[in-house]
Amino acid sequence: MGAVLNGAIGDLLPSALAVALSPIPVVAIVGVLGGRRASTTGPAFAAGWIAGLLAVSVAVVLLVDGVGDPGGDDTGLDWWKIAIGLLFLAMAAKQWTKRPKRGEAPAEPSWMATLDRASPGRAAVLGAALSAANPKNLALTLTAAASIAEADLGTTDTALAVAAFVAIGSLTVAGSVLFHLVAGERAARPLAEVKQFMADNNAVIMTVVLLLLGAKLLGDGLAGL
Repeated sequence: MGAVLNGAIGDLLPSALAVALSPIPVVAIVGVLGGRRASTTGPAFAAGWIAGLLAVSVAVVLLVDGVGDPGGDDTGLDWWKIAIGLLFLAMAAKQWTKRPKRGEAPAEPSWMATLDRASPGRAAVLGAALSAANPKNLALTLTAAASIAEADLGTTDTALAVAAFVAIGSLTVAGSVLFHLVAGERAARPLAEVKQFMADNNAVIMTVVLLLLGAKLLGDGLAGL
């Protein structure tokens, strides 16, 4: 890979890791893998997740690429970074205020209670919805797309950068499915422990991730003006 492509992947890496570390899809995929049809519903969820993330990534890269000319003096992308950075900081504050109080169990959405009974079709739709319609993922994808557009890559390198973002952002979901398929029943306990940790610390994890990304984007945007 060329130096420009490597730099673009390095810039989008924090956003991709933030997508991968988002607790809700991890909790969801472990719930799906707890069902009797895990061997089909798990891969269906992962396929839906990857398809949704890929579709949004491509669409947003095309959109952000038209905001301004990265090779010129247009400051459109810098203002874009400032706006997304402020959004992340606001989202971090909201996550912090929503965190469970000491001794209080985290609230679990009602739809998660039936994940172990999901059909492959429902699992695929859920995976796509969590990756494509989740506001946090959309914001993180916007950030990655801005990095790709700013690098002014060619068509092939842009496709590779998008593929890298989707692959990294899918590590926890696809990795959980692969682990279950390989380890079978032995995967149940460690996956359950990961699910519980993510559920218990959802607000704190996302607060830290969004705070760090928001501060970085805000700083990068202001520095570019």
